[in-house]
Amino acid sequence: MGGFFAAASQNDCVFDLFFGTDYHSHLGTRRAGLAVYSEEAGFTRSIHNIENSPFRTKFSAEINDMKGYLGIGCISDYDPQPLIVRSHHGTYAISCVGKINNMEELLNRLLKHSHMHFLAQSGSEINTVEIVAALINSRDNLIEGLQYAQKMIDGSMTILLLTHAGIYLSRDKYGRTPLVVGKKDDGYCASFEAFAYLNLGYQDYKELGPGEIAIMTQDGVKTLVAPGDKMRICTFLWVYYGYPASRYEGVSVEEMRYRCGEKLALRDREEPVEIDTVAGVPDSGTAHAIGYANASNVPFSRPFIKYTPTWPRSFMPTIQSKRDMIAKMKLIPVHELIEHKRLLLIDDSIVRGTQLRETVEFLYSSGAKEVHVRPACPPIMFGCKYLNFSRSNSEMELIARRMIQQEEGEDVSLDILYDYCNPDSSRYLKMVDMIKKQQHFTTLRYNRLDDLLEATGLDANKLCTYCWNGKE
Repeated sequence: MGGFFAAASQNDCVFDLFFGTDYHSHLGTRRAGLAVYSEEAGFTRSIHNIENSPFRTKFSAEINDMKGYLGIGCISDYDPQPLIVRSHHGTYAISCVGKINNMEELLNRLLKHSHMHFLAQSGSEINTVEIVAALINSRDNLIEGLQYAQKMIDGSMTILLLTHAGIYLSRDKYGRTPLVVGKKDDGYCASFEAFAYLNLGYQDYKELGPGEIAIMTQDGVKTLVAPGDKMRICTFLWVYYGYPASRYEGVSVEEMRYRCGEKLALRDREEPVEIDTVAGVPDSGTAHAIGYANASNVPFSRPFIKYTPTWPRSFMPTIQSKRDMIAKMKLIPVHELIEHKRLLLIDDSIVRGTQLRETVEFLYSSGAKEVHVRPACPPIMFGCKYLNFSRSNSEMELIARRMIQQEEGEDVSLDILYDYCNPDSSRYLKMVDMIKKQQHFTTLRYNRLDDLLEATGLDANKLCTYCWNGKE
């Protein structure tokens, strides 16, 4: 995934930029960077690896030497950024969040029609941000360049571009990621997460629409390209990635999760199970569990506590096996709330199934009598093409797809896959039963997609559901 923050102030903006970017640490695990501009010093940039320590510890000392009234910051899972680019548009800094599916096609096009070159990173990969900058630079001005980049990219890309005159804000063309603007007396900010600017004194100002391009200065925010009509914001932002205090398109993350839990409880009334307590896998499963508990009148409890003082989310390895191990190490059991209990456990999702299976085995070994599992979203059937939210290298790493392959063989048509996405089909019920047995759950019932969409309160046509039903 990744997150970003930008500030344009009549005074020095580095303090706001530092804390605004830090508030996005839950969205990325590998790189972080800041870039600022001042008339005296020009462009100043700093990039650090945050795999082994949190954002603040890497930047807290050097921000005292950074000065500027315009700035952008980014937390990234992959590419070092922001980059500083010198082109016929002048010098600018650029940062991006999203995913490009047609990298090779774009790279070949750019190399064929120009004499430019690209710096290869480890593994001979090209920095995604460098490709975006090259697309922008292939047009006569920045506005046309941003429009061209959005047009040519297959996937999704939200772009911040810092110049001496202001910060260009370009939300991805279908609004799959949010871009909100805050305002205070001496300037403006732009942010992925709406909560990130509240404690810095900003008030809500506007939310950019899909494909909208604007320029932000100390004096205001001016729309340069009007938003498009088609919205496809990622629904998984509410389910998992979004910080509880945030909101997208006016919908609170925490409130939406409560409603998801309520929906799960209402469905369980149709086939009741006897349980003693409801718990959520911390942290994103907690609000779902509270919603379930309130709707079912079954007590909510915390049978395990997440240890976070030395294990913030940004301090996580990129290797999946080590991530699974550390996720297990974070959970501390409260045996008094586990022993001899029939627990209903809500997690935000089941992707590969590794972490949740270990969590359930951990509950059994701590004395649980039964563990009933209720994921807050439907089975994940397709790898995300837009936001890199899953680290799966193959869709066959997804537990739902492995069960389908086990049942149907390797050559499975889309029509059959779509049937497995239907919660009322016999194939779906068979798949869920197979996952339940493989994971050693007492019972397993996923949230239905129709209930999930209703919990957002938004028009379903504005929501991306590709990972659950393959529909774009």
